[in-house]
Amino acid sequence: MSGCDFFQGSWIYDDTYPLYNSSMCSFIDNQFDCEGNGRIDKLYLKYKWKPQGCELPKFNGQDFLERMKGKKIMFVGDSLSLNQWQSLTCMLHAAVPQSNFSLQRRGDLSTFYFQDYNISLMLFRNAFLVDLVKEKMGRILKLDSIQDGNSWKGLDMLIFNTWHWWLHKGSAKPWDYIQKGGKLYKDMDRLIAFSEGLKTWSKWVDSNIDPSRTKVFFQGISPTHYNGAEWNASKGTTCNSETKPITGSVYPGGSPPPVAVVKGVLSKMSTAVELLDVTQLSQLRKDGHPSIYGIGGAKGNDCSHWCLAGVPDTWNQLFYAILVTNGKSKI
Repeated sequence: MSGCDFFQGSWIYDDTYPLYNSSMCSFIDNQFDCEGNGRIDKLYLKYKWKPQGCELPKFNGQDFLERMKGKKIMFVGDSLSLNQWQSLTCMLHAAVPQSNFSLQRRGDLSTFYFQDYNISLMLFRNAFLVDLVKEKMGRILKLDSIQDGNSWKGLDMLIFNTWHWWLHKGSAKPWDYIQKGGKLYKDMDRLIAFSEGLKTWSKWVDSNIDPSRTKVFFQGISPTHYNGAEWNASKGTTCNSETKPITGSVYPGGSPPPVAVVKGVLSKMSTAVELLDVTQLSQLRKDGHPSIYGIGGAKGNDCSHWCLAGVPDTWNQLFYAILVTNGKSKI
């Protein structure tokens, strides 16, 4: 099994999939419940990730809960963090359907608690990891500041993510100014802003997290499928009506620019942060998005988020695989 990288491989058909039925998870957000919203094709549910040269450890929800007994695990980020958090809560609930749980949502914090295992699976919504504040002059994205960090301390595991909101433009842009080094800008190159924000986050982690107490992950960049040219489809093609993954292990559109930024920032940190490098494997899944079966229905076309059951279940299988192989994504 030497020389196997969990994140390199291809998707293969597996009739035992999906890992759960979304109807079992009454708490799934409507935006991810593609089957519940009328998606008829089922093939997208039937694909398993197969790394080149080895098998991914089979996900065992009960084993995960036993290993994590008494622990607090927090996802921090945007709606892609929500996507992965909801996937994991569903996978675990499906493994122990009789086990008591509670779900609380208060402001930016949601907590899914498995009472029989004393495990808290939390989601803290913060789309940029750095601060977005309202001041008299308007909304300011502060690339040098993290005020939310106190909520992220003292936990056993943290899984961070940010990217998608850095791209919003026009009326969807959530800031009026970007602040960096005491200067205000109306806007700036988004990749540069993202890089500066991520460096601030990395310094915060290195200064505030004790790696002997807290294991830190970074959820890799989740790709979108709005541009069919990226997978050699005709112009104007999106994820809508796509029913199968891309075959093989190479995405024709190449790697999104933020991936290199993330890897560069992580490589300079003193804290060992485990990258859930899910970008390429997710790029192959043009069929896995809600498209017209998410928010907005037929008027919407969501090629950013992922159906549940679906691709984020594989992200969590990889998360579990790294835990059971003691932090080795390459074996």
